[in-house]
Amino acid sequence: MNSNTAPIDIVVAWVDGSDPILFKKRMGYLKGEEKKHPGAAATRFHSLEEVHFCVLSILKFAPFVRKLFIVTDQQDPNVHATVKKYFPNRISDIRIVDHTEIFEGYESYLPSFNSICISNMLWRIKGLADQFVYFNDDVFLTRPVRSEVWFKKGRPVLRGKWAFPPYERLLWDGIKARIQKTFLGQTQERVSSFQVNQWNAAHKLGFTYRYFRSGHTPLALNKQTLKTFFESHPRILKENIKHRFRNYNQFNTVALANHLEYTSGNRNFASSQAVYMQPHQRGDDYVDRKFTQCENDKNILFLCVQSLDLASKSDQDLVFKKMNQVLETQL
Repeated sequence: MNSNTAPIDIVVAWVDGSDPILFKKRMGYLKGEEKKHPGAAATRFHSLEEVHFCVLSILKFAPFVRKLFIVTDQQDPNVHATVKKYFPNRISDIRIVDHTEIFEGYESYLPSFNSICISNMLWRIKGLADQFVYFNDDVFLTRPVRSEVWFKKGRPVLRGKWAFPPYERLLWDGIKARIQKTFLGQTQERVSSFQVNQWNAAHKLGFTYRYFRSGHTPLALNKQTLKTFFESHPRILKENIKHRFRNYNQFNTVALANHLEYTSGNRNFASSQAVYMQPHQRGDDYVDRKFTQCENDKNILFLCVQSLDLASKSDQDLVFKKMNQVLETQL
């Protein structure tokens, strides 16, 4: 039995960058040299239909989940046929949510090709439970989980660890920017950093010497925490969602929520319990080793397979073969 009785929903952010309509739209906001914008790397938008495995893993290993929302930009991941095949009784629990829904009243910030901006607005999904878990489409469950994995005593479980601010990265980025401006006369966009964006959130809330850093794992959030903060600080929200592509100075949504939770007394800390895999240009046994780790270590609940589009066709096929074995499916 799960002691957490409040409903838990899942939100999956998804995009298919190969869609010619979306590609043309994206290129329309990248002119000339801006096509080299560090936040516009093509791999951020590619899809190999990993979302099907993501959705099935949730339905199989977390059956207590109430609703599953897939957030897109006028696209359809076509998961309903897959769900109908393996979990026909859950079809009505899957809903596709367009960006226009979560950006209602903020339409001038669309289109957005920036996952940070999109995650800022997820709390505005209509009908979303107060307790929800944020997934990217390349994150999967690897074994059965209980609701306490994400929520304890009505509060989110904060997955990650405390770390010192990324001073070296901040210092080096600052030095490079000054050199480029002084000697080359250029003001170049700094490369957005997962760590820096998390630190920006902590720093904004007054943290000075440390921050709580999360990794590539499903992340539990409270809708009311985000709603209260953003409705109380509309200028902060608008400043953060104005960037159509990832920006160095933005703050990470989950990091913001985690630090708000901490300052309000939440001490539900946990490790990531995730295996991170990036198969591009790895050894021949890399994929096998990662899946073996997931299988043998019962503490591992989650798997993130990032930038699979950059991997060889044989490694892509092997990942899908392994996922089918885990899920007992034939996709």
